[in-house]
Amino acid sequence: MATWLITGCSSGLGRALAEAVRDAGHQVVATARDRATLDDLAGDRVLTLALDVTDPAQIAAAVAEAEAAFGGVDVLVNNAGYGYRAAVEEGADDDVRRLFDTHFYGSVALIKAVLPGMRSRRSGAIVNLSSIGATMTPVGSGYYAAVKAAVEGMSGSLRGELAPLGISVTVVEPGVFATDFAGRSLTQSATVIDDYAGTAGTRRIENVVKKPAPGDPVKAAAAILRAVEADEPPAFLLLGSDALDTYRAVMRARLDEVDRWEDLSRSTDFS
Repeated sequence: MATWLITGCSSGLGRALAEAVRDAGHQVVATARDRATLDDLAGDRVLTLALDVTDPAQIAAAVAEAEAAFGGVDVLVNNAGYGYRAAVEEGADDDVRRLFDTHFYGSVALIKAVLPGMRSRRSGAIVNLSSIGATMTPVGSGYYAAVKAAVEGMSGSLRGELAPLGISVTVVEPGVFATDFAGRSLTQSATVIDDYAGTAGTRRIENVVKKPAPGDPVKAAAAILRAVEADEPPAFLLLGSDALDTYRAVMRARLDEVDRWEDLSRSTDFS
């Protein structure tokens, strides 16, 4: 039995993961900004807590309550977050800072809060949710792609630092899943610049044609659980056929371009 602390459990992937972990016989600390959304999850092996990941005091309190209830956090899943659509020029500074406070600095603060316990036990797992958007860098999602790329870069270094201590770090890049991400969890800039109507403008909330999502959150939760429980958890995990196909296409195109410009790249060495 392990203790999982999962953020963003009010709906979507976070909710599905909390249920999967509970049903697998583990203990769960399920968190959300509004604790009332978690009432139906509460039980003997499930502790529900209010947690705003941008509030350091709430983070410290949540980890302390988890340790008091279950003796420590074995697995941390940084899942809380939301989307933000804007052309780069349209993005409001306050909105962008709030996005980074939630996705990046909130994740870092939680990692720092659980690591002393994990280090003392010489075991643990950290799962940081990213997005295929970090690889795709689609128009209109520059800031969201940037914050997820920051999470991925930090996670890669963290994995190397923690591997000798028996602690794994996994980045998860999901594709499109049937969650509330494209609903209440999606925000956008108040500023609209007409010159971007044909690029970023096509992805504004009012212009997006809703299509059925190919990804099943229940299956995604099961996949994350399986990855964490593997003898060697992956450093990087794609979820969804759309994510897998997109990632390969982007990597192939990038390698093709690297090859085309190889001579210029090599020309900068000392003779």
